[in-house]
Amino acid sequence: MAAIRPRSTVSAWQPSVPGIAEVFHARFTEHAYPAHVHDTWALMILDGGRVDFALDGERHGLGVSDVVVLLPPGVSHDGRTVTEAGFRKRVLYLDTSVLPERLTGAAVDTPLLADPTLRERVHGLHLALAERDPFEAGSRLAFVRERLHRRLAGRAAEGQAPGPVPGARVAVRLRELLDARVTEGITLEEASAELGYPHPTHLIRSFKAAYGLPPHAYLTARRVALARRLLLAGVRPAEAAVAAGFYDQAHLTRHFGRHVGISPARFARSGRL
Repeated sequence: MAAIRPRSTVSAWQPSVPGIAEVFHARFTEHAYPAHVHDTWALMILDGGRVDFALDGERHGLGVSDVVVLLPPGVSHDGRTVTEAGFRKRVLYLDTSVLPERLTGAAVDTPLLADPTLRERVHGLHLALAERDPFEAGSRLAFVRERLHRRLAGRAAEGQAPGPVPGARVAVRLRELLDARVTEGITLEEASAELGYPHPTHLIRSFKAAYGLPPHAYLTARRVALARRLLLAGVRPAEAAVAAGFYDQAHLTRHFGRHVGISPARFARSGRL
């Protein structure tokens, strides 16, 4: 008789700590994240099992250890379980007041930080956040930030600035346009006209070369991120779906399950536990 896999579980909330956009604790046994991006930094520690992910096209594997994973904003990545036992993780989504985007290149080069001190500091920050103690959490976040800067700033200074990616300028302009139209959306024809490019395929190729995923996948990820914030703020799933730019709740549910691993309703309830 086959062993029954434990159910996937998720707990997520928005703490009242400046710099932390979301706390996300999860156990996944079969989930696979599609390629996506965040508009925040994702700082992860693993508490059980193994996980495999690709960042900017390069694959990495991780088991329980003193290693801390740091994924920068705006860079495509995925994630998946490796064994039948799945994995347990704790993630902090940090905005750019904690880490500036200029450190993105250093983080792409070394997303796995083998640093027992940093791992212990991140663990302590999670404990303070679980206690809903914003003062202690803010203090611990300062020490996490200090350690991350120490690990990344030197590496960023060592490397030379990368050469321009073909079409990088138009990709940046398209990303800014998508960021400004997350809810209402925009067609490729409208974007092409606004940006002065007659062929939408050029925009798609340029965007994917720069960010690792096509514009529609980027926009979907931004809408899922917006829906997460609305759900944790107490907005009902049906209302959050429309407010985040999805056609209806079913549309949100399909994409939300792929990106987060549970339904919007379960995600919303997790923040009230």
